[in-house]
Amino acid sequence: MEKMQDQLQKFGVVPVVVLNDVKDALPLAKALIEGGLPCAEVTFRTEAAEESIRQMAAEYPEMLVGAGTVLTIEQVDRAVNAGAKFIVSPGFDPEIVDYCLSREIPIFPGCVTPSEVAQAVKRGLKVVKFFPAEQFGGVSTIKALAAPYTMVRFMPTGGVSAKNLKDYLSCDKIIACGGSWMVKGDMIKAGEFDKICEMTKEAVALAKEIRMERE
Repeated sequence: MEKMQDQLQKFGVVPVVVLNDVKDALPLAKALIEGGLPCAEVTFRTEAAEESIRQMAAEYPEMLVGAGTVLTIEQVDRAVNAGAKFIVSPGFDPEIVDYCLSREIPIFPGCVTPSEVAQAVKRGLKVVKFFPAEQFGGVSTIKALAAPYTMVRFMPTGGVSAKNLKDYLSCDKIIACGGSWMVKGDMIKAGEFDKICEMTKEAVALAKEIRMERE
């Protein structure tokens, strides 16, 4: 789990991907890798998600592929069997969290309140998702939550973009940000993988620049 957290922190940005067609999985993975971001959170809200994860994980084993929007234990099993290396849930579901922890599956549950963060701390989690970030107050809320829960760090997702990435990554309580601006659905559907690659390179460079300024 700590090794994965180190990887995510190194990336700074985690592409949050919605795939509606399996044929787009490998071209997208290739674009992300060539863009310098061998990582993806594939949302489990489409029928193509499971097979897309399977193909990406098999073809690009060096890539850190996870499953997002996981709502049930059955989805956890399907995602992990397909090759997902981590699970992300939009909210804090004790059943899913405990199931993953008992099987040593890295899990990043959504937490936006002190009570939810407390449940994560109780289970020994060091990193949680913060979703939807902008709607729940963004960086200011994260800083407020981190004040009493000093051992917890956050992965904000929802409304994060190139325009406000600096606001988030400048905070040392944020390990990485989930974002979809470089992997928008319309670009994937149109097969604009060269554009996705270029935007990924820009996101990587921006995250690196922000981190260097912070240090």
